[in-house]
Amino acid sequence: MATQPHSSLKSARRSRWYLWLLLVIAVAYGVAFAMHWDDRGVLWVKERFETAAERQESVWLPNYQAVIDGKLLPGMEKDEASDLAYNPQTKTLFSVMGKNPFLVELSLQGDVLRKMPLVGWSNPEALTVMGNGLMAIVDEREHLLSIVKVDGDTRELNIADFPKYDLGPSKDQNKAFEAIVWDSRNQQMLLGEERPPALFTWKSSDRVSLTGDKQKLDSDELDLRNLSALAIDPRTGHTLVLSADSHLLLELDEKGEQVSFMTLLGGFNGLKKTIPRAEGVTMDEAGNLYMVSEPNLFYRFEKQN
Repeated sequence: MATQPHSSLKSARRSRWYLWLLLVIAVAYGVAFAMHWDDRGVLWVKERFETAAERQESVWLPNYQAVIDGKLLPGMEKDEASDLAYNPQTKTLFSVMGKNPFLVELSLQGDVLRKMPLVGWSNPEALTVMGNGLMAIVDEREHLLSIVKVDGDTRELNIADFPKYDLGPSKDQNKAFEAIVWDSRNQQMLLGEERPPALFTWKSSDRVSLTGDKQKLDSDELDLRNLSALAIDPRTGHTLVLSADSHLLLELDEKGEQVSFMTLLGGFNGLKKTIPRAEGVTMDEAGNLYMVSEPNLFYRFEKQN
């Protein structure tokens, strides 16, 4: 008779253990689903079968290592770096600050060269260099795209002085257009909506003005929690898609298919700590990668062959 309570106790403990195990599995699955680890796992396996020639023809993000890891941009702790663009003519970087609107020019080592207030902008979130001194800035809150002129003497920009384009409504007005990059090969803008992630193109005949209407691209490859920024590799034409929420940088080829990825978690690709909120990415003609993260962190990655 004494064995029955003991047996019941063991059974109860075993049941609780199974319940805890199921709970852990459910939570782990939920996190994996939210982070798209299943999709990343498939891509990781596909990466293993890429030939050396195929890797050479792509950006190949797994081979990148951080050489500048979270350098502080001085005096910008409350400004929130929102995007980053490389200018091949000046060999410098430009970034927009969203909370206190201004444009900042940086060296390739993340040193601040000058700050230019953005008068009339509400929440500049995206930036791209188009060449010949032209840049495009997206104001996410106002759903506006402006094409501005910046030269060595520019000290301030006023939105009233430049052409503006209405980006129209988004599915989520609070998570609207947050990414832009100039596609010089196809003479068009590539725009990205933050959530749900989506890509659009907008043609330009002369860089100074946009023609027609923007066109949404059909893509089932944007399995990301959000879309923070875009860049185009000037060597291959491949697109880089940054996601702050997924802590991920994704490479897409000319057909929009996934090629490689890089996680932005601490312990990977030379990062000591996880990039807290990656909001901007760009690449130079040598293939070096640059990123900014809120509030004021700068990163540089170089490919290790």
